[in-house]
Amino acid sequence: MSVQWFPGHMHATQKALRERLKTTDVVIELLDARLPGSSANPLLAQLIGDRPTLKVLNKEDLADPARTAQWLAHYNAQPRTRAIALHAHTPGPARTLVAECRRLAPHRGGMVKPLRVLIAGIPNVGKSTLLNTLLGKRAAKAADEPGVTRQEQRVVLADDVYLYDTPGLLWPKIIVPESGDRLAASGAVGRNAFDEEAVALALLRALQADYPALLEARYRLGLAPATIAALPDHELLAAIGRKRGALLPGGRIDPHKAGEAVLADFRAGAIGRITLETPQTFAAWLDAARAAEAQLQAQRQARRAPRNRTGPEVARHHPDADTNP
Repeated sequence: MSVQWFPGHMHATQKALRERLKTTDVVIELLDARLPGSSANPLLAQLIGDRPTLKVLNKEDLADPARTAQWLAHYNAQPRTRAIALHAHTPGPARTLVAECRRLAPHRGGMVKPLRVLIAGIPNVGKSTLLNTLLGKRAAKAADEPGVTRQEQRVVLADDVYLYDTPGLLWPKIIVPESGDRLAASGAVGRNAFDEEAVALALLRALQADYPALLEARYRLGLAPATIAALPDHELLAAIGRKRGALLPGGRIDPHKAGEAVLADFRAGAIGRITLETPQTFAAWLDAARAAEAQLQAQRQARRAPRNRTGPEVARHHPDADTNP
C-alpha cells in the first residue's frame, strides 16, 4: 500500500515557505522522535539549502532513549546542523532553542540585526503545542490531527529573536513505503489517505521485530516475546482485537476496529517508548526506494519512446533502401 497525502493548502504553504526562507537566518525543523528519518521532509531540505538548521526531535518522551541518542549523533555529525531532543510540554524550552540558534548564527543578534528563525515540520508533529509552551499560553491551535495550522504566525522568543511558525508540510510523493506507513501510524497523514488495518499491520510488524516484550506488557496476550515476534501479523492483530473487545456479531474479530485501537495506543505512548527506525535502517530504505524510483522513471521513458519508426530515417537504414533508382 502506498500512503500519499498532499492537500491543496500545502501548495500555498510551500510557496510561503520559499518566500520566508529568503530572510531566514536559522531553520528549526521539528521531527517526530519516534520516526526522525521518515518525518524529515525532503522538500524542506531542498528549500533550506545550506542554511544553518536545528533538528529538534520532538515527543522524545514517547521515543526509545537509546535510538534517540543514535539519531542525535547522526544529525550532529552533519555540517551547519545541531540536533536536540525535546518534549513539547517541558518547561523552559525557549532558552534552549534560543541558545542553540545563536550558536548556529553567531553573526546575528541585537536590535540592529535580530535573529530570524523559521520553524517547520510535517503535520501533527507538535509545532503548535511547542509554541504554546514557549509562550506560556494558548496562542496557537493545537489538536491531535494534521492540518490544523493554516497560516504563518510570528512569535517573539527574545528581544532580538523572532520565530516564524508555518503550517505543517508534507511532500507531493512519498517514495519510501516504510515512511508512508510510519507517517500514517504517527498521525501525520489525514485519515482518508490510508486504511487503518493495513497501517496497523505494518506497525505491528515493526513492533514484533524490535519491541515484542512491550506488546505483551500492553495487551497481556499470555505469550512469550519470542512467540509474539513469530506470529503472523494478522493473527497478532486478531489476538489484540479479542483482548480489546473489537468484535463483530457472532464473536468475529473486527480488524478495522482492532487496527484503530493499536494506532491509538501507539500515538498515545500506551505501548511504551518506541522508535520505529534507526539512521541505518532508514538509509537502507531510502537507497532501495531511490533505486526503485530510478527504475520506474527509466521504464516510463522507454514507454514514451516511439516503438516503430517510419519515414526517411528508416528508409536510409533499411536493406532494400540501397537500390539505385
